[in-house]
Amino acid sequence: MPAKPIISLIIPCYNEETNIQKGVLDKIGNYTKANPEFGEVIIVDDGSTDATKTIIRSRYLPQYPKFSLRENRHQGKAFAVISGIKTAHHPYVMFSDIDLATPIEEAEKLIAQIANHSQIIIGSRNYRRENAPVLRKVMAVGFIFVRNLLIGLKGIKDTQCGFKLLEKTAALKVIDRLRVFRPRSTISGSSVSAGFDLEFLFLAAKFGYKITEVPVIWRHVETKNVNFLKDSIETITDILKIKFYDLRGSYSLS
Repeated sequence: MPAKPIISLIIPCYNEETNIQKGVLDKIGNYTKANPEFGEVIIVDDGSTDATKTIIRSRYLPQYPKFSLRENRHQGKAFAVISGIKTAHHPYVMFSDIDLATPIEEAEKLIAQIANHSQIIIGSRNYRRENAPVLRKVMAVGFIFVRNLLIGLKGIKDTQCGFKLLEKTAALKVIDRLRVFRPRSTISGSSVSAGFDLEFLFLAAKFGYKITEVPVIWRHVETKNVNFLKDSIETITDILKIKFYDLRGSYSLS
């Protein structure tokens, strides 16, 4: 008998016309169509200003019945993911970057960990960044040092891989306690919201959820939505905010 659908796949996107023309949504659509464990694919558009939404509506929604499009105002990747989690219909939610730097087929490795009663299952590139620029590799090492120094998470090698599978009830409880990533006004320009993964995992660990890290394939993909200097400053600022809120006791379960 076919497996019962248990997973909602969330694909955040912002001005992704170029990636879509490369066929990334075809790969996602064909994979999820053949995999009965995926009940829906929620594409969350973060206020794109190019032809992203038009292409999805005209070409992909009619072709793939599991696809749906949620149109948000521009607030950054984190809020696109949060929006998708809140509207998901299945007990597990998974999110993947639309560029498929981690191939969608790697989902099988994460799904296998559900049987081990993990509530938070995260893809991990470890310390490898295949084909990534030297600057990005150096910045990744520096980021891990700052992260470990200020907020811990020393047991996790890679908090930032955009390939994660979450038990929805656990994810919603964590989201409810977020302080840095709460709804805010519309922003300008791209925002990868790297601090979201940090605050989410920091709280998940604090609340005692089982976090399992799974090595996955990852290949560097050039994207206009990543600005190393801007994103690094934004991430360090978010780490400091997490530390501040933790010292204030803002993350208490009581």
